[in-house]
Amino acid sequence: MALLYGFLWRLLLVMVHVNRALVSWLRVRLRSWKGRLWERAMAALLLPVALAGFPDHQRKLNHNPDANANPVTGNRTASRRSRWLSDGRSLEKLPVHIGLLVAEEEPSYTDIANLVVWCMAVGISYVSVYDNHGTFRKNNSRLLEEIVRQQQDLLGVDGSKYNVEFLSNGSDKHQHHVVSCRPTVKVLSPEDGKQSIVQAAQQLCRSVENKERSSKDISVTMLDILLRESKNIPDPELVVKFGPVDSTLGFLPWHIRLTEFISLPSHRNVSYEDLLGALQRYGACQQRIGQ
Repeated sequence: MALLYGFLWRLLLVMVHVNRALVSWLRVRLRSWKGRLWERAMAALLLPVALAGFPDHQRKLNHNPDANANPVTGNRTASRRSRWLSDGRSLEKLPVHIGLLVAEEEPSYTDIANLVVWCMAVGISYVSVYDNHGTFRKNNSRLLEEIVRQQQDLLGVDGSKYNVEFLSNGSDKHQHHVVSCRPTVKVLSPEDGKQSIVQAAQQLCRSVENKERSSKDISVTMLDILLRESKNIPDPELVVKFGPVDSTLGFLPWHIRLTEFISLPSHRNVSYEDLLGALQRYGACQQRIGQ
């Protein structure tokens, strides 16, 4: 019995010590919680007073919205620009002129604008946009507005330092707008294909009829000169075709004898990686001209 009483007594002492330690811990936590609650209440009361004391600083912020710009977003934009430029330099070869051939119904202006801006960002100088219905030609102002918008979204403020020549019709009247890297964007339609060859041939015939040229002057070389003068851009080295149709759909038939064609399933929701993959395939291809 003595052993049992001794064990119970020690157990009771342990429980008393545990109870005292628990009570002490709860008291400390309660004081800390009350202190934080009091500090938060005072901060809520004093914050309007603190803000009211700096009206000049608030006005400066309102007049300088860039001061509130998110540095994380700016860093992300700069990182993307750097990556795209690095990708362009890393390619085996980069086309000077790329064509974007849309063989789909209901074109997406945003996706095409993204593709144009990405082409600019990697260092391509000339970008042609073509669809066989002439939709982009008819709505070239809408396309241009979307290109400028996407340029601001994708390249940020830095891209606004550059100009673009937007060639939008058969007379190639230049429209200067803020885009990137001084590229040239040309919107093409079927009228620029076979129809342009017919028009050049008619021009030669009229010049002979008016005795401005001799019939002996008419040659393939002369026709080639007229067609190239009318387009005022180099031949495309690469055309990326979007859609299931296996056809060039009349895209500049006179200018594509050495052009590499690469097909992608769709231009809708196309990604930068899709375009980069096409450029890498073009960079790796070997053209054996005359071999």
